[in-house]
Amino acid sequence: MVQPMKNRHLVPLVMLLALGTLAPCGAQAPAQTKPAPTGEIVARVNDQVITLAEYQKAEQQLRDEAAQDCQGCPPEKIEAQFKAQQKDLLRGLIDQVLMVQRAKDMGISVESDLNKRLDEVRQQNGLATVADLQKGVEASGLSWEDYKTTLRNSLLQKEVVRREVGSHLDISSDEVKQYYESHPQEFTPPERVILSEISLSTEGKNPDEFDAVRKKVEGLRSSVLNGDDFHQVAARYSQGSTAKDGGNLGTFAKGQLAPQIEAIVFQTGKGQLTDVIQTRSGFEFFKVEDHLQSALQPIEQVEATIRNTLSAQKMQPRMREYLAELREQSYVTVQPGYIDTALLI
Repeated sequence: MVQPMKNRHLVPLVMLLALGTLAPCGAQAPAQTKPAPTGEIVARVNDQVITLAEYQKAEQQLRDEAAQDCQGCPPEKIEAQFKAQQKDLLRGLIDQVLMVQRAKDMGISVESDLNKRLDEVRQQNGLATVADLQKGVEASGLSWEDYKTTLRNSLLQKEVVRREVGSHLDISSDEVKQYYESHPQEFTPPERVILSEISLSTEGKNPDEFDAVRKKVEGLRSSVLNGDDFHQVAARYSQGSTAKDGGNLGTFAKGQLAPQIEAIVFQTGKGQLTDVIQTRSGFEFFKVEDHLQSALQPIEQVEATIRNTLSAQKMQPRMREYLAELREQSYVTVQPGYIDTALLI
């Protein structure tokens, strides 16, 4: 079944927008409004409505996410997490509508980005075509048009935030330097090794075959020591899942490897091979592609990361102000029995 992405990915600003401290709306009601969709109206945002069906759908998505985020948790804990987010649900829905309306007023189009995003989801699900993605989405019980609309609205919101909020956030060099000097631990990665491997399996082997596997691995190690290219040997002979990548295994800090292997590779220098190691599933040896010591990274290497962090910190209060401005310029009403928590602050 296609995994069409969780709601938080489809509408990534829901929780961010829900954090805003919003002012009561001050604009006058529009002279005309579009005909309301069928179903009870929960809220009216300028010439658009939020129906009970839409509210209940968003509510169910929140409940599903709470259960997925806390798999194995007691029901009461899942319910508590759901309730904590549910109280701001209507405010978030109203804010989303305001943002999408603002995007349309600005003439923003995200159709090319939408097509790219759909193709990314297609690739993530291992599907050949977008038509296959559509079939998978519909098989999951979702409307294809609703799915695309949700993605489109998410992209519109992101672009509004980028233009109207993000572009006005100034991060000075002094702020970057101060953060760097105050958080050295964030920019001091632990000692780590970059490894490649060649391995052969002994699963299901009898004693004679077991010994033959060990000798073959030792022979492969000798061939590399004698000048054969490690990655070519790995691609041709290794039986591990990394063979297709020439044996490239990845980067590991202490505590991320089995103790038996960690004790060996962290004592091996850059570019060196380990001895043949016996594991529960076979024999293997490693090449230490690099051995990186723990050291504070230069500020030039982490400046972009720091700027992103500081931007995120400044974004939240600016978003509160921006959403308050949108509210003041808009006509928003909520039906009795429903709560817009923006009006409670």
